[in-house]
Amino acid sequence: MSQSIGTNCNDLKIEYDKCFNKWYSEKFLKGDVRPECKELFEAYRACVLDAVKKKKIDKIISDARKDDPFPAAANSPSSPLEDINKHYHHE
Repeated sequence: MSQSIGTNCNDLKIEYDKCFNKWYSEKFLKGDVRPECKELFEAYRACVLDAVKKKKIDKIISDARKDDPFPAAANSPSSPLEDINKHYHHE
């Protein structure tokens, strides 16, 4: 598995990946689409967003969005990190 953008997020990523892969193979593929792993995802996402801010990547994301925005976020007044949250948030 790949490393997280923030090295302090690696353990959370591993735990979330394990949970997601188990859910996907044992439930989702058998028709049970009820989401699981939300708490792990939320913790991992918060860690990644903090790493993005600390590395000042949020400005790069913002600039890239101006050039090629996500279709749903094209007219959104939200910040780049809020857009990332919306794009990657699994419910």
